[in-house]
Amino acid sequence: MERSQELYVNGDQNLEANLIDHEVTESSSKNYKKWLRISIYAFFVLTCQALSTILGRLYYENGGTSTWLVTVLQRIGFPVLFLYKFFSRDHKQQEKQIQVSQYSSSYTTLGLAYICLGLLASAVSYMSSLGLLYLPVSTFSLIFASQLAFTALFSYFLNSQKFTPLIINSLFLLTVSSALLVFSNESQNIRNVSRVEYTLGFICTISASAGIGLLLSLVQLILTNVLKKPSLSAVMDMAIYQSLVSCCVVLIGLFASGEWKLLTSEMQNYRLGKVSYVMTLSSAAVSSQVYTIGAVGLIFESSSVFSNTVTAVGLPIVPVVAVIVFHDKMDALKIFSIVLAVWGFLSFVYQHYLDEKKLKKTCHTNHVEEDM
Repeated sequence: MERSQELYVNGDQNLEANLIDHEVTESSSKNYKKWLRISIYAFFVLTCQALSTILGRLYYENGGTSTWLVTVLQRIGFPVLFLYKFFSRDHKQQEKQIQVSQYSSSYTTLGLAYICLGLLASAVSYMSSLGLLYLPVSTFSLIFASQLAFTALFSYFLNSQKFTPLIINSLFLLTVSSALLVFSNESQNIRNVSRVEYTLGFICTISASAGIGLLLSLVQLILTNVLKKPSLSAVMDMAIYQSLVSCCVVLIGLFASGEWKLLTSEMQNYRLGKVSYVMTLSSAAVSSQVYTIGAVGLIFESSSVFSNTVTAVGLPIVPVVAVIVFHDKMDALKIFSIVLAVWGFLSFVYQHYLDEKKLKKTCHTNHVEEDM
C-alpha cells in the first residue's frame, strides 16, 4: 500500500514537472516569435522610412513640383495593407476575434476613431510634403526627429507612459543625435528658396512632427481602451480604414488645387524620363504603406514610444542614403549622430528586455504561489 502511494506521489511530481517544463518552453517560444516580429517591423520602419523620404526628394530634385501629389503617394498605396492582412491573418481565431470585437467596442466609436485618425494623417502628410519641398534633407530629418519628444509627451497624458532612467537616456540620445545634424553643412539652404518659404517649411515640418506624435499616441490609446485586446487583424483594419479616409481627403485636395492638370506635362519634362517618373511615384507609394505596417506593428507589439524610437533611429539613415543618391558629403557630425542613435536604440531595447524578464519572473512566482 505504501509502495503504491509512493509511486502515485512520484507520478504526480513528474507530471507537474513536465507541465512546468512545457509552460517554460512554450513561453520561450512565444517570446522568441514576438521579438522576431518586432525585428521584422523595425526593418520595415528603418528601410521604408528612408526610402520614402529619399524618393520624395528625388521627385522634387528632378522637376517635380506638386506637393499634393507627394501627399497622395503617402496614402494611396493602402491596398498593400489588404495583402498583408490576408497573408498574416489567423484563420482559427478569425471568428473568435469578430465576436470579441462586437462586444468590446461599437461600430460608431470605431468609425469616429478611424475618421479622426484619417484626417490627422492627411494633415501630417501634407505638412511633411511641404517641409520636404522647402528644406534640405538633413534639416528635414532633424526637425522630424522631434516627433519622439512629442510622442513621449502625448503618451504621458493619454497612455500613462512611465519613464525609467534607461528610457529617458534613450530619448535624450536619440534627440541629440538628430539635433547634431543642424550643424552639418547640408542643413544650409541649398535649394535657393526664399526666407519665407524656408520658414514655412520649418513650421510645416515641426507641425507634422507633432502630428505624427499625437497620431501614434492616439493609435495606442484606441488599441488599449477601445479595441481592448485586439488581434493583428484588428490592428490592420484600423490602419486600412484610417488610410482609406486620409486617401480620400488628399485626393480631394489634389483635384481641388488643380495640380492634377499639370501632371502630364510634369511627367514629360521629368529629367530622368517617363519610366523613372512612374517608378519613383509607385515605389514611394508602396514604401509608405510598408512603413505603416511596421509602425503599427511595433505599437501593437510594444508601445507608441518604442515605435517612434525605431523611427528616430532611422532618421540619421536618410543623410547616409543622400550621400549615395545625391552625392552629399558625410562629415564627422553625421557619423557621430548615427553612433548616438544606435546607442539610444540599444538602451531602449535593453529596458524592454528587463521588463520582459521582470514580467516572466512575476508570472513564475504567481504560478508557484497558486500551486502552494
